[in-house]
Amino acid sequence: MADVTVKGGTVVTGAGRQRLDLGIHDGSIVAGELDLPAAGSVIDASGLLVLPGMVDTHVHLMDPGPTEREDFPTGSAAAAARGVTTIVEHTHAHPIRGAEDLIEKRRYLAGRSHVDFGLAAHVWPDRIDRLAELWAMGTTFFKVFTCTTHGVPGLDSSHLLDTLRAVAGFGGICLVHCEDELITSEAERTLKEAGRVDPTVIIEWRSREAEQAAIALVATLVRLTKARATIAHVSTPEAARLVSEAQAAGADLAAEACPQYFALREDEILEHGPFRKFTPPARVRSDSEQKEMLDLLAAGVFSHLATDHAPSTAAQKTAGNIWDAPFGLPGLDSTFPWLLDLALTGRIPLEKAVDLYAEAPARRYGLAPRKGRLGRGADADFVLVDPESTFTLTDETVISKAGWSPYSGRAFHGQVVGTYLRGTEIAFRGATHEARKGVFLPGPGAV
Repeated sequence: MADVTVKGGTVVTGAGRQRLDLGIHDGSIVAGELDLPAAGSVIDASGLLVLPGMVDTHVHLMDPGPTEREDFPTGSAAAAARGVTTIVEHTHAHPIRGAEDLIEKRRYLAGRSHVDFGLAAHVWPDRIDRLAELWAMGTTFFKVFTCTTHGVPGLDSSHLLDTLRAVAGFGGICLVHCEDELITSEAERTLKEAGRVDPTVIIEWRSREAEQAAIALVATLVRLTKARATIAHVSTPEAARLVSEAQAAGADLAAEACPQYFALREDEILEHGPFRKFTPPARVRSDSEQKEMLDLLAAGVFSHLATDHAPSTAAQKTAGNIWDAPFGLPGLDSTFPWLLDLALTGRIPLEKAVDLYAEAPARRYGLAPRKGRLGRGADADFVLVDPESTFTLTDETVISKAGWSPYSGRAFHGQVVGTYLRGTEIAFRGATHEARKGVFLPGPGAV
């Protein structure tokens, strides 16, 4: 017997859409039928779309760490207000490298999140032998860098091979930041020796060639070791095609998409400087290149969508020169609005949008069938969307501690009316409720 009934809405999944009512009992979906009898409290979804809660698997909330940039209460509030009900978080400043780190972080985060969360661990070259223990403790995935970034050491090809062998052995999965260490370090050396401090050093330092060289290496080693891995923030059509070619050759490899590589232009760094410092940087140079990226997204070449939410305040971004500015963009305030706009303006099917930002990431990282879907037995995480409304993002409406967004001033079609976590409303019309109901989600290897 349902204790909550969602009535009158159009339920949208990756497979299609239909007028359905949802029955919820004890936080889980127990029924989905047309004209389901009302039971318990009733949520009126008339005229609204009912989508699964979004699942963002690449988030940095700096908590514990430099929480003046972001923390769990604020970052997860931004997620909830914009339709995200599950995140996978990892912070570079306070990385999880061993069992004691995971235990400490889980304890620390109790009662600090508005949404449910998984935790990723970082791979350090001298701690590869500790990965199996972390997987058994519920780590969602292992973050790997191929170049030293954010204070995290890059893995050379030998350590990368050892990592992928180990992870393949216990059935884990990696998220790999792909930029070649030798190419990036040599570019940094020559640019600094030349005294360059103009914003375009970011484009030359973190080059397309560096990304593609690293992807090619990772793809080869993933195929040889039979490991599972995702390439983080794939930034160009050429890089995406490298992943597709590896898949065709038998590699269990996925290409993660982020809005900044579709919506922002490479030359914006000339005007915005440190506010466009993230890596890989924005690559789009023309309308045709932007269209090609969106076509690849619609065609399924990109496996899923994530934010890579890594905010800094305006003051932090502008303290010092371009080399001093922290990497990263705020994304939780803007990613679902951007995706909804793509779907509601006809550039991708709405069903594809649901798959990209809910179903596919949940499947990829073992969070399904509990998360990312609106089927019997799943958690009752859902978003009510008014497809006829528009939403204009401004710096004043940004919830993240960043206080700014690269999309400020843009109007998006569609608006989140309400966000529900396990059947309970956690946000309404852009405001997140005070109660923090998010809990830790053990990964698929947890014992």
